[in-house]
Amino acid sequence: MPSRDFLLTFAFVIKPFASYRSITPPEDAETAPISGVARKGRGAQSNPSGRFERFQVEPDPEAPDSARRTEFLPDPSRSVLSFNDSPDIPFDASLNPYRGCEHGCAYCYARPTHEYLGFSAGLDFETKILVKERAPELLRRELSAPRWVPQVVALSGVTDAYQPIERKLELTRRCIAVFAEFRNPITIITKNALVTRDIDLLASLARFQAVSVMLSLTTLDPEIQRTLEPRASSIRERLRAIEALSQAGIPTGAMLGPIIPGLTDHEIPALLEAAKNAGATSASYIILRLPHGLKALFQTWLETHQPLRKDKVLHRLESLRGGQLNDPRFGTRMKGEGNFADQIGAVFRIWSRKHGLDGPRPALSTAAFRRPGGTQLELGL
Repeated sequence: MPSRDFLLTFAFVIKPFASYRSITPPEDAETAPISGVARKGRGAQSNPSGRFERFQVEPDPEAPDSARRTEFLPDPSRSVLSFNDSPDIPFDASLNPYRGCEHGCAYCYARPTHEYLGFSAGLDFETKILVKERAPELLRRELSAPRWVPQVVALSGVTDAYQPIERKLELTRRCIAVFAEFRNPITIITKNALVTRDIDLLASLARFQAVSVMLSLTTLDPEIQRTLEPRASSIRERLRAIEALSQAGIPTGAMLGPIIPGLTDHEIPALLEAAKNAGATSASYIILRLPHGLKALFQTWLETHQPLRKDKVLHRLESLRGGQLNDPRFGTRMKGEGNFADQIGAVFRIWSRKHGLDGPRPALSTAAFRRPGGTQLELGL
């Protein structure tokens, strides 16, 4: 068993060795594609070196790709709550039990975060998943500390808390159980119907106005969804999840995102109608973001799966990103600017108003917060 010091070094500085311990046995290896053929079950088609690496690794075009397994590696983080001060994000605190995401969404803005760990934003992001095994224990410690000020905590602020391995490890469920015990409000965004497994815990939080859930809806086209989000729940499963959560009295909305101009933007009315019919009470949207190396990865996805729409999508993105494929500025990075961005916003507003989804998201309350044993929050803590 590696020492803690080694794990810390591994997690933040050097790349993993092939013999590094996995938390769970890896799935059966997939056979990687020959050149020009889509990689089955993966959103990324390549594994480029990270932007912080001193050396760039170029695969031998003559050699066949090696098999790609999903590995689950221990994350030695000493805390699980992180904070941000972004004016574009409606929460300050978040919890992510996993780093990397096996959903493998080709558009995921979180891909470049894997480069901080010495991994690639490509296949590494969806095949080398770091798992915070002590997340429930660390969360309990942080919420118990006198310095903790009760506030809304977002789950899946970076990577999806309900990705496939959660079905086995139940880290997210155990963290929600801690939040429910403390009655600390949470908000969840996910594209996995597995969230319905935790209806019992979420309903207990809903009684104290301490939870809201958003299901991410991207496209109603099963062929696009299959290649765009290869290991996420199908759109039908997500709509059924909205229905189940809503019927359980849990405030549930739809996040249309990312909207991909030139590919999925025409689906806004149909997506909002489907969400409303499923029981959603609110909706919001974001437009595709392509930070850092994600630009090249997404262009490769377009070349592989939507070659006839590639130029249209890229030109539309440039038109609402000031001539670039990405604009990181606060205030414009989520929605874009210019004529196309205005059109998308107008269509969303018109149809969300038509379906009664244009109201504010449910306000969450910290009034019921308590410390273990039922002790109420004391003034001044």
